[in-house]
Amino acid sequence: MLGISFYPDKESIADIQAYIRKAAKLGYRRCFTSLLELGKNADDTIDRYQQVIETARENHMAVILDVNPSIFEALDISYKDLHFFKDIGATGIRLDSNFDGLEESLMSFNEFGLDIELNMSNDSSPIFDFQPNMTHVIGCHNFYPQPFTGLSLDYFMKCSAYYKQKGMRTAAFVTAATGVDGPHDYNDGLPTLEMHRKMDIVTQAKHLIATGLIDDIIISNAIPDDAELEALSQLDQSQLKLAVDPVASISPVEQEILFENQHFNRGDINEYSIRSTFVRVKYQTADIPEFNAVDQLQPGDITIGNNSFGQYKGELGLVTKPMPNVGGHKNVVGHVTTSNQFLIPYITSWSKFKFEVNE
Repeated sequence: MLGISFYPDKESIADIQAYIRKAAKLGYRRCFTSLLELGKNADDTIDRYQQVIETARENHMAVILDVNPSIFEALDISYKDLHFFKDIGATGIRLDSNFDGLEESLMSFNEFGLDIELNMSNDSSPIFDFQPNMTHVIGCHNFYPQPFTGLSLDYFMKCSAYYKQKGMRTAAFVTAATGVDGPHDYNDGLPTLEMHRKMDIVTQAKHLIATGLIDDIIISNAIPDDAELEALSQLDQSQLKLAVDPVASISPVEQEILFENQHFNRGDINEYSIRSTFVRVKYQTADIPEFNAVDQLQPGDITIGNNSFGQYKGELGLVTKPMPNVGGHKNVVGHVTTSNQFLIPYITSWSKFKFEVNE
């Protein structure tokens, strides 16, 4: 599921409402916003939030509000009675910091059916010691406005695996290059992962999908331009799709093998290539003359077995380690883009994947 963020204290109500309607038409289905910056004019701020939340709900979008214990105190809200959040239209609340575990557990049984979203950028949560109602417990990572403060990949994987293993729906943030506003005065991008800070938004999202640990991808900053919003909406969220620069003069049959088939890696993996073998059955009678059968194959090269390769004709390979093209049996038909090559190791035993032309 894809999501967006909005910040009513930074943008006009009309602009946010237009943004929500546009995103909803593109298939975005959830919204994030923060109450952590609630100021002295709380009533005016809440009214602005409520107007925007109403628009989101009218467009069939869930709305999660970021809160912490101090917000409960400021608004005189008891963890035993969450009607305030229901009354302003929220579908859930994200607990940016922990209570004591028991309180979160009790919240998950709230009479309004509100989701309780945990901060997944902590590597554990006390809630699980108190038998929460897992039907209404979900999770979402933080985002990080300051450069060099985002999560490391190892820690992100550790935390995400911990919560995913609990059976929760999980979420993380990507940052738009054209989005300006976050909840804070300062931001230099708002990614969850530090390595994503300067990546394009689609590659960030592909990485989250490739980990297999994140269900929902949320644009953290607002309001991105139409091109970024639309590009992310077109992403295949079910599997990794690698961007490819096809070689010039690729044959129609090789282009079909490459771009119009569902690929998956064999279960008996090796260290030199990813092998999509079932396509060779489909194309066993096709004519695949020798073409661009270079002597040495490099990581990121995509190969297809040519007519000289016997029973391996038509097999697609994705090179992962330098190796010779023994006998010239493999045509190099394309190359995974430099920006997407770091995603290749996420294709493991039986992984499904596809290719798309680099735009």
